[in-house]
Amino acid sequence: MDLARSLAQLDDAALAEFFSNDALAQARNYVARVSDIERNGASLRARVQDSAIAPHRVSARLEMREYFGAPALEITTRCNCAVGNRCKHAAALLMAVRKRGVPGDQPRSEVLQWAAGLRKRLQATQAADGGTSRARDALFYIIAPGDDGNGARLLLLKGRPDENGRPQADCTPWGAIDQALAKPPSFANESDLDVLRAIKRHRRRGEHYGEIDLDGASGAALIEAVLASGRTWTGLGSDDIAARRLAPLRRGAARPGRLVWRNLAAGLAPAIMTDPPCSMVLATDPPYCLDVPRGEIARADVASSAAVLEVLRLPPLSENELALVAAALAEVAPALPTCLPGRPEDLDELDAPLQPVLRLTTLATWGHARHRDYEPAHARSEYDCAIASFRYGAATVVPGTTSPVASLPDGRSVRVRRDSAAENAALAALERTGLNPVRPQWLRTADALPADGLMLGLASEAAWTGFFGAQAQALREAGWRLDCPATFRHRILPVGEWDARLEEDGSGWFSLSLGIEVDGRRLDLAPLMHRLFRDEPRWFDPQKLDRIRNEEQVVVHSDDGDRIGIPAGRIKPLARTLVDLFENPDPGPVRVSRFDAPRLAEAIDDDWRAEGMAPLLDWHARIRNAGSVQPAAPPAGLAAELRPYQREGLAWLQHLREHELGGILADDMGLGKTLQTLAHLLLEKQAGRMDRPALVVLPTSLVFNWRREAAQFAPALRVLELHGKSRSESFDRIAYHDICLTTYPLLWRDREALAAHAYHYVILDEAQTVKNAASQAAQVVRELDARHRLCLTGTPLENHLGELWAQFDFLMPGFLGGAKDFAAQWRAPIEKRGDTLRAQLLSKRVAPFILRRRKDDVAKELPPKTVVLRTVELEGRQRDLYEAVRSAMDVRVRDEIAARGIARSQIVILDALLKLRQVCCDPRLVDLPAASKVRERAKLDLLMEMLPELVEEGRRILVFSQFTQMLSLIEDELTQHGIPYALLTGQTQKREAAIAKFQEGEVPVFLISLKAGGVGLNLTAADTVIHFDPWWYPAAENQATDRAHRIGQTKNVFVYKLVAAGSIEEKILALQERKAELAASILGEDAEGDSAAKFGDEDIRELMAALPG
Repeated sequence: MDLARSLAQLDDAALAEFFSNDALAQARNYVARVSDIERNGASLRARVQDSAIAPHRVSARLEMREYFGAPALEITTRCNCAVGNRCKHAAALLMAVRKRGVPGDQPRSEVLQWAAGLRKRLQATQAADGGTSRARDALFYIIAPGDDGNGARLLLLKGRPDENGRPQADCTPWGAIDQALAKPPSFANESDLDVLRAIKRHRRRGEHYGEIDLDGASGAALIEAVLASGRTWTGLGSDDIAARRLAPLRRGAARPGRLVWRNLAAGLAPAIMTDPPCSMVLATDPPYCLDVPRGEIARADVASSAAVLEVLRLPPLSENELALVAAALAEVAPALPTCLPGRPEDLDELDAPLQPVLRLTTLATWGHARHRDYEPAHARSEYDCAIASFRYGAATVVPGTTSPVASLPDGRSVRVRRDSAAENAALAALERTGLNPVRPQWLRTADALPADGLMLGLASEAAWTGFFGAQAQALREAGWRLDCPATFRHRILPVGEWDARLEEDGSGWFSLSLGIEVDGRRLDLAPLMHRLFRDEPRWFDPQKLDRIRNEEQVVVHSDDGDRIGIPAGRIKPLARTLVDLFENPDPGPVRVSRFDAPRLAEAIDDDWRAEGMAPLLDWHARIRNAGSVQPAAPPAGLAAELRPYQREGLAWLQHLREHELGGILADDMGLGKTLQTLAHLLLEKQAGRMDRPALVVLPTSLVFNWRREAAQFAPALRVLELHGKSRSESFDRIAYHDICLTTYPLLWRDREALAAHAYHYVILDEAQTVKNAASQAAQVVRELDARHRLCLTGTPLENHLGELWAQFDFLMPGFLGGAKDFAAQWRAPIEKRGDTLRAQLLSKRVAPFILRRRKDDVAKELPPKTVVLRTVELEGRQRDLYEAVRSAMDVRVRDEIAARGIARSQIVILDALLKLRQVCCDPRLVDLPAASKVRERAKLDLLMEMLPELVEEGRRILVFSQFTQMLSLIEDELTQHGIPYALLTGQTQKREAAIAKFQEGEVPVFLISLKAGGVGLNLTAADTVIHFDPWWYPAAENQATDRAHRIGQTKNVFVYKLVAAGSIEEKILALQERKAELAASILGEDAEGDSAAKFGDEDIRELMAALPG
């Protein structure tokens, strides 16, 4: 349709739709100032004089287009004023043409001038070359295509390079060229100055500011100078430059090129085609071709290059200009291809199937008018659109046009056999997705709008968010090919299948590969999740994680730059259960163990396409059933009534054994871990499964306690003690016993003898002792051959998570990974960064294998007061000192009784017993030269093993001793261990302050002497009482215990009596049970004073007997 018919549609309503009211009002004042109106096809050009000195050059193009069967007037304008588009000058031009009529169609003045001066300019053509140098840092030169796709520009950045010489993100644009040439800065070397001089020469050709257009001979010289610097980079456009996504740009080999003519909507346009093809050819002299994907810039060798460069200066030509240009070229460069297409019927016909193509892009605008669901915008913004085109083989035509003539890549014109039915069907598919034409008058842009196809848009910016789901798929099914750069801001690809592949390596370990299917290809999930979890801390906060909506779309980025939309509901199970598997940013499978079966089953549900998961199903069933333990009846012959929680512990131990799992029995001190273990071993023996012994490794202080409890509660179990100097004689008898007791200090010495046997169980009591996995003891227990493994400890975690790892590495090697991986994936995030989600995940992983009951948890099952006897054997020089004192005092007592009788020998007897008690408590209490050389102190060591654990449990503890000097020694130990305490003795000046300090919770331990605190105190804050040296008079001991166990006490009270095994302490306790009055008489506490008459020679012999063994 000609320009006159288009102008007929340009009424006031059409002008008001395209121009603002203010622009139209001002334009009416400039209609008379419009001059030099030219017409070329559907385009108009003129000069408009306003208050500026020079008139403005303005152009307008009017076309009638048909969109989906409806005609519409399209107007595009351009002006060299500050507004640039849809300005008052363009409105004045259209008003003037409407008023004066349409001028004649003739070649534009610049085309006439081009043709007239072509020969003269060719005679003056020159080229320039540059040198080479290399700079260290500071200035970087970026050559990139223009955002409008026309030409290339040079941008200068200043900053520090990274280790690879690449511009860092904080590099900033730089343009102080004149200043640098006047006074060279320190960061500019000679090659930089060469570049700056070349820029200066290039700028004289025109007004270039900021980004520098590369054209002409000076542009070619500038390219050479930039390449010589060795710091030249390239990118696809502004987005890449802003994000510093740059690639090195190097000089490439020259490429042959030729002039071709392309049919565009605006007319026939010249271009250079190179072999191999490049991103663009620059209109420099000589021409250079820029190949961004390959990172190359090279000379384009073109025949008649000077004439070709002149041709490239031409705008797209209208039909009435083709003959003029063809004639001018024929005169000076007859070898160049003509721009005259010839008659359509004379052209070769192209018969190829239709391929609809939809190219998505984002335009930079200065705002837009109200249209569809878009609100008006009056500031710089981005506008998303789609450019539709129809491709027939190598030819492209614009939808909505009817001309069959198109250009091939080699420049030849052809006549396309267009399939109107297929084109209409393709356009209908577009319309069904909500894509409709975008009117140029809706947009305010500084650059030309895309002219290589039909510009379409959705109803709103928000509508683009879901486009890549059902809408994009519908277009593909309708035959459309979608071309979308990864940088398109709404290009978010949906996930198809979720894929899990598991392969077993034969050693209980598996190789797990997690992936997602995106756009027809499989992507490794691990790097995607690694980057997401690294960049968004909310995934590690359980509360924030719960608040994330399942339907929220989370965008992750692939290595190729694709943005992928994943529903948060698919990510949350991964964050809750498998977050540690995504620590490594590298792609590839991750290593998991069979113990990971439960969490894998939780995260990989039926919505996954899973392969190779069968080997884990059995393990999953085993571990899953750990939460549904079946009751186990106590074994016959167990000489103890198990409380309900102890029955549960026995059932749990049986369950772990049945499923070949290890575990940690972590009950609080005093709840009977030893008794539960003995019941378990007795049940194993009675079931016929214990054809090998159980090796129990424990601290030296607990050997006697285990031996005593086994004899008391499970006499059917044969116990072998691998302890003492003569233990080597017992190694051959290991296989003939049910329980073998050894100690941590002896493990390394006896490692070969112990490793010579196989065991039904290896049990670590006080398992935190091997918290250092690199210790010799830890190495030995890991190497022992055992069917089952068990840890007993009241404090599975004392200082750091590495202690927990060490125990599980003994129980189930590999369950928590290697030490380094555990430190990186668990310890550091939890301990250093407070990662509560990971802490919950770790707790969830180990929960099936730890049974921990606190005293408060089983309070209803406990009596109000529980008495626990803790025995310890005297060792080394402490034992020798005891025997020396006992032997000497035995002779003295017997001589005294023989001379004076028992009744008058009480002082000697009590002195003898006092000295023996002091040796048991601590050799430092005995005023003997030999005692000062003794370093062993068995009871104090036992106390200091107990107190940290009790304090960790939150216990409030009273420690009683008859000896104030002993309390002083305990003070020293508490200070070294950093345990706060209060002290009450006869010398305490501020008695009430000491009591308040404990009662109000300021300190967890209260040291009390017998005389100062045995009676009269109300210490209901305490729930634990320790009698360091037993009071052989029961009433006095009970009075001390009642400081805590009295009216007002709301908690169960545990009473611990520390006794040296086989010593005077243990014998007095035995006498206490059968001769309470006799025990009182020994301490001179019989009020009637006649108990000495009840004391006989047999009692003296028993009290003064030697230590056993």
